[in-house]
Amino acid sequence: MLANLALQGGGNAIALLFGLLTFVVFVAMVVWTYTDAKQNSSHPAFLWAVVVFFAPFLGIILYVLLGRNR
Repeated sequence: MLANLALQGGGNAIALLFGLLTFVVFVAMVVWTYTDAKQNSSHPAFLWAVVVFFAPFLGIILYVLLGRNR
């Protein structure tokens, strides 16, 4: 019984770390898109950040393909 409880707690810790890592990557993608769009895009940076916020991976791909002036 005690072993099951320890395993469940470990699983919760791993899930929490995974969730925090996912959240940090998500925020980093939005911040990177905003700062990069301010420097390298003729489109409004805020709008690109909103696109990445609502569709993270698709938004990054669209920004890199369509939004950058380089």
